[in-house]
Amino acid sequence: MSLLTDLLNLDLDEKEIIAEYIWIGGSGMDIRSKARTLPGPVKHVKDLPNWNFDGSSTGQAPGQDSEVIIYPQAIFKDPFRRGHNILVICDTYTPAGEPIPTNKRFEAAKIFSEKKVADEEPWFGIEQEYTLLQKDVKWPLGWPINGYPGPQGPYYCGTGADKAWGRDIVNAHYKACIYAGIKISGINGEVMPGQWEFQVGPCVGISSGDQLWAARYILERITEIAGVVVTFDPKPIQGDWNGAGAHTNYSTKSMREEGGFEIIKKAIEKLGLRHKEHIAAYGEGNERRLTGRHETADIHTFSWGVANRGASIRVGRDTEREGKGYFEDRRPASNMDPYIVTSLIAKTTLLWEPSK
Repeated sequence: MSLLTDLLNLDLDEKEIIAEYIWIGGSGMDIRSKARTLPGPVKHVKDLPNWNFDGSSTGQAPGQDSEVIIYPQAIFKDPFRRGHNILVICDTYTPAGEPIPTNKRFEAAKIFSEKKVADEEPWFGIEQEYTLLQKDVKWPLGWPINGYPGPQGPYYCGTGADKAWGRDIVNAHYKACIYAGIKISGINGEVMPGQWEFQVGPCVGISSGDQLWAARYILERITEIAGVVVTFDPKPIQGDWNGAGAHTNYSTKSMREEGGFEIIKKAIEKLGLRHKEHIAAYGEGNERRLTGRHETADIHTFSWGVANRGASIRVGRDTEREGKGYFEDRRPASNMDPYIVTSLIAKTTLLWEPSK
């Protein structure tokens, strides 16, 4: 008799593949997906058909007119089904072809297609922090039930059964992302026990959002298999514990060339002038995280500094020494939408001019 794992591992005829269509639901953080069978391997996203779903069940359409159309936008190899099967990142439209309000990719793509932006080849590297929770009690992995571990200190990049929990999940995610074709550049244990980070990038323009959402989807699937819950809450545990962010590293062609540090400083000045607008777009519940403690700047105050992890914007020592490079926006929360954050940074630094 076949075991379930035997059936899951069946090799399929290459004449047919399974495409998992993935989109973002009505909350802005719930990742939805469904699969369909397609004839033969698919190499280009333009070869994929549009599809639809019941938007009344995802908080994205009324029941009397519930059809939402999904447009394929990016393809990744499927690490779960493997073979020629694929993951497809999609965005959402009305039957008339208008982007629905929760489709944040559409406006981001418009910004990144602007000539002044595209010519600058904006690079993004996003540091995605997240927390693993015990499923039944929604308490961090490795923490005693109704209790607390020892104070922070030994857990950041820690090693050992009393310092790191969930490493198999983290490593499985790391390899799965590489297999999928995501530009995942690293992982590490974070300051709060049960909390981890992965980095995606550098990616150019809109692909940064596509790749981070694909990486989040894969993480959700792996934790589903492991029976663990992943949360992107920016402050999952109140008190003297670090929150979770999505630090966004950014550079343009001009910043990467000789004299780029002066361009960086001008860009930071623009970001400071639009601080409130950026904070409003940088994730829900971020006020619980940006307190001025635990390696954050106060939410109400904009600041920047070289090697300063307590500032809104951090410039690295290498960038200062070489006079060119990138900077890190430390304000985005772990639950931020990368389409919103990356396109807003590009818009502010490349398209917006302060009134004189």
